[in-house]
Amino acid sequence: MKAAAEQKKKEDRYEIRLSGSGGQGLILAGVMLAEAIGVGDGKNVVQTQSYGPEARGGASRSDVVIAEGEIYYPKTMKLDILLALTQEACDKYYPDLKENGILVVDSTMVTQVPTKKYYGLPFVRLAREEIGHVMVANVIALGAIAELTGIVTHDSLKEVVLGRAPRGTEEKNQKALELGFSAARKLKKEVKSRG
Repeated sequence: MKAAAEQKKKEDRYEIRLSGSGGQGLILAGVMLAEAIGVGDGKNVVQTQSYGPEARGGASRSDVVIAEGEIYYPKTMKLDILLALTQEACDKYYPDLKENGILVVDSTMVTQVPTKKYYGLPFVRLAREEIGHVMVANVIALGAIAELTGIVTHDSLKEVVLGRAPRGTEEKNQKALELGFSAARKLKKEVKSRG
């Protein structure tokens, strides 16, 4: 009986890593995701971060742990979702993904994907071409993760993103989030039709 309770506790835990290079806004994305899940959706959540010695260009990651009950250990152990915006991040963190975990990559930047089971969207290119600014690639990625996984409601995420957007960039950030939702919706349909 105790073993079943322990197993249930582990299943209640959901782990996400947003990874790439410094300057891509992944720490902020992790904070926004955690806030949307915790404040907006009312779940228990903890967010931690790590980045290389270089502020820009070095490896960067933001981890979010979600649980129904108490979170006794704030660090990730086995990831349910991995977002990799660079090849280096994919190579480094893919081994931390659970067997049935969800891998989401920037399809332009990650050219050697270690599995056939993944979702790829050109986040940086979409940000540049559709929104006019690469700095919103992180928000597009958040929208895509919300759509692909249902881990956070669209409304909670939208509220937090707009609340944290620098003054004067709210419209760009809203467009970026909507673009993430719609691009992921389209991708899900394509993946489903492929079987």
